[in-house]
Amino acid sequence: MSPPDAHLLIVDDDERIRTLLRKFLMRNGFLVTAARDAGHARRILSGLDFDLIVLDVMMPGENGLSLTAFLRETRTTPILLLTAKGETGNRIEGFEAGADDYLSKPFEPKELLLRINAILRRMPQADPQENASKVLSMGPIRYDMERGELWQGEEMVRLTATEIQLMKIFAAQPGTALSRSQLVEELGRDRGQAQERAVDVQITRLRRKIEDNPKQPRYLQTVRGAGYMLAPD
Repeated sequence: MSPPDAHLLIVDDDERIRTLLRKFLMRNGFLVTAARDAGHARRILSGLDFDLIVLDVMMPGENGLSLTAFLRETRTTPILLLTAKGETGNRIEGFEAGADDYLSKPFEPKELLLRINAILRRMPQADPQENASKVLSMGPIRYDMERGELWQGEEMVRLTATEIQLMKIFAAQPGTALSRSQLVEELGRDRGQAQERAVDVQITRLRRKIEDNPKQPRYLQTVRGAGYMLAPD
């Protein structure tokens, strides 16, 4: 799926912002549905699947962080958070909840468009003609390199868009330590300490899905002074 074919859900309690974003994104070729709050979004999501969710954090009632955490229990749909709070701590909180990216208000619509397209490009595209897949084993966990999928037995392990991209980066260079700054660059993020801290959060989340004991990782290792390394069986 190319990004312009994608169906987006916009969740924001500000009617003016919802309307502006909906019109702007539709002009750029997206299908767009809008929700006025978390409750409205839950009702829409009960009957529809989306390719990406643009979600405001500060809303009356249930906020965007709570909704993100709820969605991550059952969905891998990419989530981009919008908020008036741009401090590092708030960004970390958003990533911990399961968000794939974070954009502070006010923002230029073109930047939002670029971030949406970047996230959608990171999503794996399965090739039905590809029969032989390369697989990395990490104990009971298998990573299908061609499809960008993580499996435990017969069950697929749900990954966020950022986790999918991280697995692709590590799987391309198994046994090689990658610094946080390298990972930030590979993810297509702006350089800086805040983004490197965000990578740490994503690594912690990914370890929970790979490791038997995430606090003593065997497969997604920390290499002192060098960064992180994937060490499959």
